[in-house]
Amino acid sequence: MLLTVSGPPGSGKSTNAAGLAEELGLEHISGGDIFREMAAENEMTPVEFNEYAEENEDIDRELDERLYEIATSRDDVVLESRLAGWLAGDHADFRIWFDAPLQVRAKRIAEREGKSVDVALEETKRREESEKKRYMEYYNIPIEDLSIYDVVYNTARWQEDAFLDALVDTVKAYDPQFDEGKYPVEGVTYEF
Repeated sequence: MLLTVSGPPGSGKSTNAAGLAEELGLEHISGGDIFREMAAENEMTPVEFNEYAEENEDIDRELDERLYEIATSRDDVVLESRLAGWLAGDHADFRIWFDAPLQVRAKRIAEREGKSVDVALEETKRREESEKKRYMEYYNIPIEDLSIYDVVYNTARWQEDAFLDALVDTVKAYDPQFDEGKYPVEGVTYEF
């Protein structure tokens, strides 16, 4: 089974994708971890690296190509990244999107990264605008179009443990025998 978990920064992707993978006995691969490693290698913050990537599209393409290869060639994986659902396309058995109100996400990021909520809020806005622009320019992906996802959750509505339980139950309830079809991923062009 290939599951994708996508969503904006601070939506709970990493925590819940890791928990989901552990509960289901699948490998967890995080695009965010790979991106942060690339930023650190270049001695930049993720926000700085995002903005740098606007001028150097090879950075995004390298990351996305690695994720695409995983999505199209491996099974028994929970693949987590902003574009995982789009990159995996029809290869994914189940595509999941997490979100939460911007203020909630900024607070989570601030706590995780040891910065003020105001700074996290401003950085998150800049990061999202930067990524939205690049995804459309590079691949014709309208990141705000959630129609390709099988499930969309507002993670701010549940306590962390309760949410993971609901997420695991959702995936376990899926039976491919009764699957009448998923939304196709169309109009996207990958030129890595």
